[in-house]
Amino acid sequence: MKHDEWVRTELREWSKSLGFRYTPREEIELRLGTVREGMARRRIEALLVVQKMDYFYLSGTTQDAVLFVPLEGEPLLMVKRELERAKVDSPLDRVVGLQSRDEMPALIGEHWGRLPETLGLELDVLPVREYRAYEELFPQTSLVDSSSVIRHARKIKTPFELELMREGGEISKRVFQEARGFVREGITEIEVGGLMDLTAKRYGHEGLTRVRSMNYESYTWHVLSGPTGGIVSQSDSPMGGLGVSPAFPVGGSLKTLKTREPILVDFLCVYHGYMVDTTRIFSIGKMENKWIAAYDAMRRVHDAVLEDTRPGANCEELFRKSVRLAHELGYEESYLGPPGLQTSFVAHGIGLELGEFPYLAEGHDYPLEVGMVFAAEPKVVFPGEGAIGVENTVVVTEDGYEVLTTADEEIFVL
Repeated sequence: MKHDEWVRTELREWSKSLGFRYTPREEIELRLGTVREGMARRRIEALLVVQKMDYFYLSGTTQDAVLFVPLEGEPLLMVKRELERAKVDSPLDRVVGLQSRDEMPALIGEHWGRLPETLGLELDVLPVREYRAYEELFPQTSLVDSSSVIRHARKIKTPFELELMREGGEISKRVFQEARGFVREGITEIEVGGLMDLTAKRYGHEGLTRVRSMNYESYTWHVLSGPTGGIVSQSDSPMGGLGVSPAFPVGGSLKTLKTREPILVDFLCVYHGYMVDTTRIFSIGKMENKWIAAYDAMRRVHDAVLEDTRPGANCEELFRKSVRLAHELGYEESYLGPPGLQTSFVAHGIGLELGEFPYLAEGHDYPLEVGMVFAAEPKVVFPGEGAIGVENTVVVTEDGYEVLTTADEEIFVL
């Protein structure tokens, strides 16, 4: 049997038996409808979706492709490689091969009857060279930034998306439970991270962090113990860890775990592209009371933020509430980072990428909406000593919130 024939006739059912969850047609249609509402508001006639997670969101495939989405009419998925797999993945009706980018105008014209007068591109991530190539391909078309249209559509998670994120939360719960068996004195931080990754992959964790950024890189986990938890690094987060070299100065290091020190474990589970973020604290033997008190304080801050989490709650005000409470509890200088290096958010949106909307942050003066998902992560950092905190991923519901990451929040004392 030839490859293409086998893919067309057998791949879908075989891959489903191995756990694949394909995006249903009605789900794609729902997402396209939301995006088109944004296009209409911005008066954008069509989109050319080139960023992988954006066209995955709207087509159901991450094969190498470009997606044309008109305001009216059927989308056109143009696939460079691999066409037959894209047809298996995607419920879209129009899925065609693309040998060269130069073919795009002709394919769009044939499919839609003409070329659009305005064409949206994700200018927040599109390289300048690529943008200039599209200018040459569509000389009579006005190219506009459509990144906000898709990002705002993606901020509201559908029941299908939430089901995948709940499964990710269950995988995370298993990982933290099983980590009791390999977190021990003498093992290195990076070994613990690798064992967590291995444990999670047994349950379908993909192990790939996606961020809408040019230079952000990370594992899907941090394991920071004692002094490494007090180190800030490249990313906009309360602490970064030491890493293993100047080439990757973030996350777990070759430092070995010791007794009675705080061991902060931040684990990002990725299931069918969707991420959930969880942070818990381990200790080998009982920690000093200073750390126990700090952890209890961060749980109070975390719970206070969630108490006011409901549709209509203002994101900036939720952040400010967390700051006020942390200061009242005595952590003004160490909350969300060491002095001078503190972050300006207590929660970030999450989904197909880190850093989606909403942010509970300074300057984010907008309300929460039903279906928004964010990871709340109040933490305190003491340079040279360590870091401690808690993190859960939650979805905003009609009457409040639902926690998607349900691992035990008590300190894992070993």
